[in-house]
Amino acid sequence: MNLIDEIKRDEGFKGSPYICPAGFPTIGYGTKLPLDEYEAELLLKHRLNKKIELLHVKLPQILRYPKRVRDVLINMSYQMGVSGVLKFKKMIRALDANDFKKASEEMLDSKWAREDGPGRAKRLSKKICVMTD
Repeated sequence: MNLIDEIKRDEGFKGSPYICPAGFPTIGYGTKLPLDEYEAELLLKHRLNKKIELLHVKLPQILRYPKRVRDVLINMSYQMGVSGVLKFKKMIRALDANDFKKASEEMLDSKWAREDGPGRAKRLSKKICVMTD
């Protein structure tokens, strides 16, 4: 058994925060909270890569979109999940037609833009409308 497997066995895994026997808030394989910024960034990058992989599977035409559009969809999927992005059917149809203005409008015609993340939605919507990468 390698060291990583041994520590995993000894610590056990908990995907939600818990209090360890020493009384500290802990997550994962005995990782004491809070996370430092470096650890949080590693987690962000890992989760972002998983979103990108899933977007490529669920929305394969994303590879044909301009980089700025791909970045917007990845950003959206980080917040609401890939399944949430796929609910923006009119936006996706507009993107497939290279109608970025319409796609931008469809982004803003949503609960996400009105309530869940209005600042983010406006910023990302403007990014869709930019004419160059």
